[in-house]
Amino acid sequence: MQINFQDPEFRKLLEELVSQAVARFVAENELKAREISLVKRLIRVEEELKALREIMFEYMKMTDKRFELMEEANRKRFEAIEKRLSFLQWFMGFGFTFIASLIGIATYLLAC
Repeated sequence: MQINFQDPEFRKLLEELVSQAVARFVAENELKAREISLVKRLIRVEEELKALREIMFEYMKMTDKRFELMEEANRKRFEAIEKRLSFLQWFMGFGFTFIASLIGIATYLLAC
């Protein structure tokens, strides 16, 4: 059997077979390309998540430092207020003692 390459039926059959083979090849490679693309995307997403996790960790450390500084500042303020109130308490105690003593002396002097 001899093949006539100029025969229209042979050309038509050959075109169909080649187009089917090319379509199958393109479909398989397209799926592989999509899979590769998805893998690359997953890798990028994982890298971004890792970067976000590191940023969040740094943010938490900065927040902890800020709270520690605020706590220290509040402790100093309360110590200053406590000293002031202690001073006022002693001052008022001496003042009441002084006034009570004056009243007692005045009462004694007026009774004599």
